[in-house]
Amino acid sequence: MIDFELPESIQQQVQMMHMVAENMFRPISREYDEREHEKPMELFNMMWEVTKAQNAAAIARARKRATDGDGSAGEKKERRPNMGSMTLVHTIATLAWGDVGLSLSVPGSGLGGAAIEAAGTPEQKERFLKRFSEGEPKWGAMAITESGAGSDTSAIKTHAVLDRATNEWVLNGEKIFCTSGWMAGEKSAGFVVVWATVDPSAGRAGIKSFVVEAGTPGFTVAKLEKKLGIRASDTATLVFQDCRIPYDNLLGTPDVGEKQTSEGYKGVLMTFDATRPAVAASAIGVARAALDCVKEMLAQEGIEIRYDKPRHQLSAVERDVLEMEAQWKAAWLLTQRAAWMNDNRIPNSLEASMAKAKAGLVVTRITQKAVELLGPLGYSKKYLIEKWFRDAKISDIYEGTQQINMLIIARRILGYSSRQLR
Repeated sequence: MIDFELPESIQQQVQMMHMVAENMFRPISREYDEREHEKPMELFNMMWEVTKAQNAAAIARARKRATDGDGSAGEKKERRPNMGSMTLVHTIATLAWGDVGLSLSVPGSGLGGAAIEAAGTPEQKERFLKRFSEGEPKWGAMAITESGAGSDTSAIKTHAVLDRATNEWVLNGEKIFCTSGWMAGEKSAGFVVVWATVDPSAGRAGIKSFVVEAGTPGFTVAKLEKKLGIRASDTATLVFQDCRIPYDNLLGTPDVGEKQTSEGYKGVLMTFDATRPAVAASAIGVARAALDCVKEMLAQEGIEIRYDKPRHQLSAVERDVLEMEAQWKAAWLLTQRAAWMNDNRIPNSLEASMAKAKAGLVVTRITQKAVELLGPLGYSKKYLIEKWFRDAKISDIYEGTQQINMLIIARRILGYSSRQLR
């Protein structure tokens, strides 16, 4: 049975994040929307101390689980349930309520860390993620999209060739629209997880993911995008030119036989099962911010939402707000369900795509309706409503577009392969 009840310790963490969102993110939200590519490093340094402590605790728990093992035969150990994904979606939704661009920019392993958690070996998780519990602020990122390969990952041209003389992988190619690519690749001791093909003739089955650490020769940040929304978050173009990385920086098994290559791509795809609920959660936070603002401004004009009246007795504005809240709740429940399944190691590819597709659709509609309901005030830069409208649309695009996620949902429900249903 799904239990969305959070332990007291996690509730306290969420409350702390709400204080950060309300008192630190929201006051500078407009400023860093307009000062694109500038970073509030004082805030990030403070957030980094929290991140380090949380990561150190997570590493300690992982080591303890590995040391304890599963117990002797016939003996069952009482184990504390894993709530990492559930904690993550609540934290992200809370911070995105303050400002989604800033929440995407907070130091941490990010999508790159999620890829390592999904597809990496225990040794790789220890080696690459331990750095996020020590030292100066660091960022992680994931690079997938190319100019000719967006939703169709089989078209990826970035390639990795094994130099057997040095036992190194040599990467060549260009990645675009990489979230936090600048901070991960140039401004810290972080890393970028790069999707590349080891066998172009194999299509998707030839795709592997590689960890490229900041400062690696041949790895450069070539461009920063100027964007419609999430402007406090950097989006970069990354170039790899004869970029040499260690043999064991390939995530998962280093074997590249036909069977292992197919399994490697499945491991790569597992990343989305963990990250799509997180992206959905960021949309949930933006939608909640818009809803709260609309209700507050309506209340200032003496318009209260009557929850105890039948629909036909409500005003058009009240019906709109109730519909917005219902759609928000549906998306939030789907997101928590996908996170809960991930925590309990239940395959959640369908549910992750459902959460991502629903949240992307809902946040776009809610923020658009918020602008409409508030009229000129919603359109004015005096308030953040128009900014949330701009921030919302990316939720329908990155981590798999609305159309791609709907295709995945249809395939899973109908039992079709990608070749049968395009």
